[in-house]
Amino acid sequence: MRPRTLSRLTIAAVSLGLMATLAPSAGAHPGPAKTEYKRVGYFTQWGVYGRNFQVKDLETSGTAAKLSHINYAFGNVSPEGKCFTGNIPGEADAWADYVRPIDAAGSVDGVADTADQPLAGNFNQLRELKAKHPDLKVMISLGGWSWSTHFSDAARTPASRKAFVSSCIDLYIKGNLPTDGARGGAGAAAGLFDGIDLDWEWPASAGDVDTVFRPEDKQNFTALVREFRTQLDAYAKSRQRSGEGRPKHYELTAFVPTAPAKIDAGFEVRKIMRDLDFVNLQGYDFHGSWESTTAQQSALFAKNDFSVDQTVNDWLRRGAPARKLVVGMPFYGQGWTGVTGGGNGLGRPATGPAPATWANGYEDYKALRKLADSGAYTLHRDRRNGHAWLFDGTTLWTYDDPQVLRTKSAYVRARGLGGAMFWSLDGDTADGELITAVDGVLGRR
Repeated sequence: MRPRTLSRLTIAAVSLGLMATLAPSAGAHPGPAKTEYKRVGYFTQWGVYGRNFQVKDLETSGTAAKLSHINYAFGNVSPEGKCFTGNIPGEADAWADYVRPIDAAGSVDGVADTADQPLAGNFNQLRELKAKHPDLKVMISLGGWSWSTHFSDAARTPASRKAFVSSCIDLYIKGNLPTDGARGGAGAAAGLFDGIDLDWEWPASAGDVDTVFRPEDKQNFTALVREFRTQLDAYAKSRQRSGEGRPKHYELTAFVPTAPAKIDAGFEVRKIMRDLDFVNLQGYDFHGSWESTTAQQSALFAKNDFSVDQTVNDWLRRGAPARKLVVGMPFYGQGWTGVTGGGNGLGRPATGPAPATWANGYEDYKALRKLADSGAYTLHRDRRNGHAWLFDGTTLWTYDDPQVLRTKSAYVRARGLGGAMFWSLDGDTADGELITAVDGVLGRR
């Protein structure tokens, strides 16, 4: 049955705070009254450097209390098809992960790391964060745009899949980290990660310039998901039999694309959904500064274009359960400069990416918020389609602000979807303005 698309008027009403009085209409997919919506935030390994965004900031901002999951980005896959870590520029950063000492002022629990403790860095801080928030789950995300290079090779044969999955479980779930001075060792990170998130970008479709892809990736991805599910379940049962802890379900998730061509090329949707706890839908980068014309990057609705609603419906049509679809929401914007043609700037030619703090064409929400407050830019909204942008006559930034995110969160509730995902947590303001907006609609009740 073709899933019903809620009308824009319905979503507009929801976004104006009428959710409590909105009765689900026929064909919609209302969630149970006590639904626990996923609120999944990506924490970037490299954000601790230039952005100086530390795990402790998740606590001081109030963000940690508003999340159900933290996805740690990223773990890499070696040319031999194994999960690995180390201090290899551009490939792995054990220093940030578990070697770097954190002082008392930067620590979640207020206690400085010692020289002889086996786990330090981000991993130990995440462990401390979980101690404060026992319901919070931490996932290791494997791949991402830059580190999906060897996924296709790792997933190519039954033997390679088995070895790959075993290496990932050993490194992250069992926590057997390579030794680095006093750091690491057998079981050093045991109990930290509650599951594995697969960010293969993309099976059977082009990704980053050096990422290998093959037509058979589609079936191999299904088999890889099955292998992860089998080995994770087997490890959980072995722990239970040995009396190492209470029964545990290790979660398995994936980041999946918006483009129908990429979905059909790389994903046997009904099959993978049997083994995945949920998928995080790409809800952004529909357009960006790699194009020569300005456009929306994350609209809720769009006619004859990518949108959140289109993405949701495309996954539903292919057999994904609504409750397993988690909508990706950006904590950043895409921008162009040299925009000509007048008007509000949207759909106009541009000369290139807009200058930005870390990478031209890409700017954190917290910086865009300052631009919006400066008076130099005009804030525009497409209330019918659910997106916003800033334009100063020359430079345009398309992004999501709290109002847009509340509308999207209301859409998640109205469609009975699984929740919201955020890339990435370091883009939010110091007081967690964006996560607070989402939590106001999808938070625990």
